[in-house]
Amino acid sequence: MATKLLFLGSLGSQEIIIIALVILLLFGGKKIPELMRGLGKGVSQFKKGMKDIEEEINAEPEKIDETKNN
Repeated sequence: MATKLLFLGSLGSQEIIIIALVILLLFGGKKIPELMRGLGKGVSQFKKGMKDIEEEINAEPEKIDETKNN
């Protein structure tokens, strides 16, 4: 069974294990939690930004209606 990722195509379980081992060798066991923490913060900031943009887009029709009524 292959895992389908957007930028990597289809990966099998062997490829995922090899990638995980290479990452472990490159960064070491102590750095991986720091990297994941940073990744998590980045994802949460991205989601917050997307939510803010969505709120601005939804607020625009209300502003347009207010200017038409004046």
